[in-house]
Amino acid sequence: MTSPDTGIVYEEATPSMHGDDNPFESMMANFDEAAAMVEMDPGIYKILRTPEKQIIVSLPVKSDDGQVQVFTGYRVIYNGARGPTKGGIRFGTGVNLNELKAMSAWMTWKCAAVGIPFGGAKGGIVCNPDELTESVMEKLTRRYVSEMIHIFGPDSDIPAPDMNTDERIMGWIMDTYSMHVGHAEPAIVTGKPIELGGIPGRAESTGRGVVISAVRGLKHLGIPHNQARVVIQGFGKVGSVAGYHLERRGCTVIGLGDHTVSFHNPKGINVMAALRYAREHGVLKGFDGGDVITNDELLELECDLLIPAALEDAITINNAEKIRTRIICEAANGPVTNKADHVLNDRGVLILPDIVANAGGVTVSYFEWVQNRSRTMWNEKTVNTKLNEIMNSTLDRVFKTAEKYQTSLRMAAYIISIQRVAKAHAMRGIYA
Repeated sequence: MTSPDTGIVYEEATPSMHGDDNPFESMMANFDEAAAMVEMDPGIYKILRTPEKQIIVSLPVKSDDGQVQVFTGYRVIYNGARGPTKGGIRFGTGVNLNELKAMSAWMTWKCAAVGIPFGGAKGGIVCNPDELTESVMEKLTRRYVSEMIHIFGPDSDIPAPDMNTDERIMGWIMDTYSMHVGHAEPAIVTGKPIELGGIPGRAESTGRGVVISAVRGLKHLGIPHNQARVVIQGFGKVGSVAGYHLERRGCTVIGLGDHTVSFHNPKGINVMAALRYAREHGVLKGFDGGDVITNDELLELECDLLIPAALEDAITINNAEKIRTRIICEAANGPVTNKADHVLNDRGVLILPDIVANAGGVTVSYFEWVQNRSRTMWNEKTVNTKLNEIMNSTLDRVFKTAEKYQTSLRMAAYIISIQRVAKAHAMRGIYA
């Protein structure tokens, strides 16, 4: 594909290059499409297509019975032109470098889209948390931090919670880093306990951002809250918060599921009851939410608003034609692949893209970092007010950019992000 403005030849999103099974290339297909719409220096284009650092470390840890286990840890620093890099740490058997490259790039565009002065990163450890005792989890976390001590820093790279990690693990990260530098350094990590310098409202922030985006989508299409039928795939820290607040606004959640079970109830599922059940049992399996359906059937329910809040690649070229919703609000990272995105756009589905819709978490993480760096304390009302302001101003800009370029909201968000990161590189120049 060639830019009409510059004549730069951009890499085509061909099936062999951007397969639905490759999250990094699917994400970069979106990048290439947006890059072709704007004027960009060819050298900067090459820079923005390449991660800055990809670190792989070996993590030997003694188990409770004295046996040594060796795990693999990763950290990908995608781009730090606009400030310290920011991104979560995930634990899981499926953690891999390609996934982390995609997510670190998403974080780069996400921070730029909402205008906060961070770059993007992502990290993880290949392990099965369900098979690890708390003591082994702590040893593993601390060893990972010690191996990344030259990467992490409040002015260089700041971790946060992600899949299978929480504020307890963030506390271990803060303590390990603090032991290395010789003083308490709360700004090294976000998503910490309040007692260690965490910020009120952080746990709900991603879900709140999703709700702000979803409400904007409903308003754009003229759908009243009390007539909106909502389906939520994923009932973790994001999906549950989104469901709770949408229910409070009068929406009817007709479909709901986690990794153990999915439900359909056209009269509405009681989200508060589901929350109470999930808190008590850890999962939704066993909850009386309605007719039990498959995950595929959940995604394909006819509704006004679909919120994929689980993992990436939930909607692909294989099921895009079966999706029956007017709006998709991407609560997860990359839940709609590039190929599926084209199919859905052609069908007139309004997609609120992940790099804006789920940016509430990193926005409040930025607030936490500012709080720690300035040694001040913010209350939850202040946090939510500031989050609402940033999310709404970002959505305003995305809708206006989409209208200006006559393109989708996703392309508009990428255009905003790419232009901001490219401008930072152009103004800084290349150190040689």
